Formats: sequence, C-alpha cells, structure tokens
Amino acid sequence: MSFPETDPAPVLSAPLTVSQLTHAIKSKLETSFTLVQVQGEISNFKPHSSGHYYFDLKDAEAKIPAVFFRAKHQTLPRSAKEGDHVVALGSLTVYPPHGRYQLIIKELRFVGLGELLLKFEALKNKLHKLGWFDAEHKQLLPSFPKRIGVITSPTGAVLRDIIHILRRRSPGFHLIVNPVLVQGEGAAQQIAQAIVDFNRYQLADVLIVGRGGGSLEDLWAFNEECVAKAIFESNIPIISAVGHETDVTLSDFVADVRAPTPSAAAELVLAEKARQIHFLQNIRQQLDRLTQQLLDKRKRELTALQRHPLLATPFTLLHVPLQRIDHFKTQLEQKIQQILHLKRSHLQERSKALSWLNPLAQLQQKKIFLTRQTTTLDRTTLSLLNLKREKLKRIIQELKALDSRNVLKRGYTILIDEKTNSVIASTRNLLPQTVVKAMLQDGEAWMTVDHTQIKNVSSS
Repeated sequence: MSFPETDPAPVLSAPLTVSQLTHAIKSKLETSFTLVQVQGEISNFKPHSSGHYYFDLKDAEAKIPAVFFRAKHQTLPRSAKEGDHVVALGSLTVYPPHGRYQLIIKELRFVGLGELLLKFEALKNKLHKLGWFDAEHKQLLPSFPKRIGVITSPTGAVLRDIIHILRRRSPGFHLIVNPVLVQGEGAAQQIAQAIVDFNRYQLADVLIVGRGGGSLEDLWAFNEECVAKAIFESNIPIISAVGHETDVTLSDFVADVRAPTPSAAAELVLAEKARQIHFLQNIRQQLDRLTQQLLDKRKRELTALQRHPLLATPFTLLHVPLQRIDHFKTQLEQKIQQILHLKRSHLQERSKALSWLNPLAQLQQKKIFLTRQTTTLDRTTLSLLNLKREKLKRIIQELKALDSRNVLKRGYTILIDEKTNSVIASTRNLLPQTVVKAMLQDGEAWMTVDHTQIKNVSSS
C-alpha cells in the first residue's frame, strides 16, 4: 500500500522584529487604503491640549481609532463632540508605539448638513444658468459715495465695526441703517424687502448687506432665492459681506462685490479702495491667464505628487512624531507634578527644621530642659538629705551609746582620784587610804581605800 506524498514543510525566513513587522503592516495598509470614506458616530472623544482630536468612529458592531489634526479640523463649521454622526475622509495607517491601526482624517462632514448642501448646490446651479452670476451684470462701486446703506442686525458687532472703519477712514460719511433679522424664520424676507426699499426710495449710493460668521444653518438666510433676486434686481451697487472669509453664500455670487468680512466691506466703499479695485479689475484678465497657466502647470505637478503614498498628506509622515509629542507632553506634565510634590515635601521639612532654629523655640526648649534639671536636682538633693539624716541618726545613736551616763545606768561605777581628779582605770592607782569619788547612776559617793581590801585581778 502506498501513501500520497505530502508537501514539504515551508522553510521560514529569519524572524522579524516587532518594529519590522509593524512597519511592514503600516506600509501595506497605507498603500492599500490611501483614501477611504467612513461613516459612524464619534465616541471616546478626547481633545488634546495640542489641539489635535483623538476619538473612535463606531457603529453597532465595530469601532476604529481616529486622529483629526488641528490644522485640518480648524476649517469645520463647528467643533466636533461626543455622539456626533459624521462622514470622515482619510487614510489608514499604523501608530507603531501602540501597534494599532487608525484612521488619519483629512475631511470631516457632519451628517445632517448634506441636505442643506444639496439645496445650496441646486439653487446655485439654477441661478448660474439664469446668468445672475455673470460679470456683465456686475455694477462698479461708486468712487465717492455720499450715502452708504447698511442692511444688517442692529445689535451685532457688524454695525459697530462698519461705523468704526468709516469714521477712521472718512469722517464725513452719511450712513443709513435698515435693521433686519439676519437668521431664523422671516430673516430672508426682511433682507430682501430692505434691499427693495433702498432702491424704491433711492436712499443710498451703495449698499452693504451682511452679518457675522456662523454655521451653514446660521447663514442660510443669505442663500434664499428671494435675497438673491433682490440683489440681482438692485440698481444700487451691493457689497455682500456675510460671515468670515471662508464662508460662502449665494449672496456673494450675485452681489456686485464680495467682501471677505463686514469690516472689509466698509473699506471697499471708500474712494481710495474703490480706485484700487478699479485698477485691479483692469489687469484681472492678464493675471487670470498667467495664473491659469501657472495653476495648470502646478496642478499637473501636484497630481503626480499626490499619487505617491507618502506625499498624499503631510500627516502620513508626521502623524507618528505628532502623536509622540502628545505622548511625551503627557509624560512631562506627570513628571513635573512628581517633582513639584517632592520639592514641596522638602520645603515642608526645611520649614520644620527652620522652626526649630527659631530663638523663641530654642528658649522654650531650654526652659523645658531647665525645669526637668531643677526637678531632678530637687529629687537628688532630697534623697541626699534623707541619706545624711539617716547617717546622723546612726551617729547620734552611737554617741549616745558611748555617753558615760548611759554606762552608769547599766549598773557600772566610775572612780575618780580626789587629788588628781582623774579616772582610776587600774587597781594599781588605788593606794591605801586614798580618797576616791564614786560616780553612780543617781549621784556621787566618797570612799577611802582600805589596803587590806585591795586585790589585783589579772586578765587571763
């Protein structure tokens, strides 16, 4: 019986390091997913102090980490937040220090703005076909306007900015303001009616129509067809000054001149600015041709560069160092807090040691020490006095025991020579007929020694 031949075991190459494997995966992802569009909900939103956004895009079954760098998200109509439903355009990459893939976002669109954008594009195409955007319908601004009309909100900063600029540039202006709503229900109708009224009564030589910046919804009154129609039919030249420089409305396309901001509109109505604009319009065609040629050339070069994966976006190369900077910044802040805590502890210890060097504190310690020494000295002195008192008592007892009167009390007699008045201590000193004085317990007696009675007693 024969067995089928099995394939030989594959021969493995040398093992990869973790870094080599991670960079290989990173290169594969970046070349395979250079540009993807992902829809989901923002979760775990963490704006870093550097300005970059870190969050997850999730749906009911999965999620993916995402990074939105500061330079990119500053163009959003509003800041992103937790729970926003968005459509993100970006590329996949790997952050090597954490070994995880993530989405580097280039553009972000909030779901819900799509309907307004579609409506905006539809009306824009309609008005473009009607010729309302054509340059032939644009009116030149008057070089020396005597009356300047402003259609805006009376309570916003726009009116104050316009008045400030006009006063600084041309103190002798005549300003007429028609206050209107600039957003919300009825705002578009009020703006259109104000333009009609200025034309009906010929109240101004030039009109500024505008408001401050805001979201697409906030600026929508200036995208309504009634406002565009009133601007197109106006015999008075109109400057559209809606929002900031990056904000674009249909009023900007229809108006005779678009100003990037209301303050810039105030500059445009002045005579000096009007002449400069007129000069720029004369050379515009030449600049357009040269610019278009240069743009076409640069566009071809840019297209070639954009096809290269590493140059598709600067964040392909920079996302790792940028994230490292955020990581190191966090570590540095933690280290600084640790050092501050340690220094604070050392300072407290030094303060405590310094307090012990205070003369008042030292004097207090000396007082305590002196009190303790005084107490000890008193106890020692009392103890010595007690010992001396006991010793004195013993000496007194001994002295009392040696007192001759005490000896006499025990039945002894002391003999004293009458002549010499000295104590007779031996029988040899007793001569016959010697008169002696005998001292007894209760008195003295005089006796004469009889020699027949003298007897020497020798000690054995």
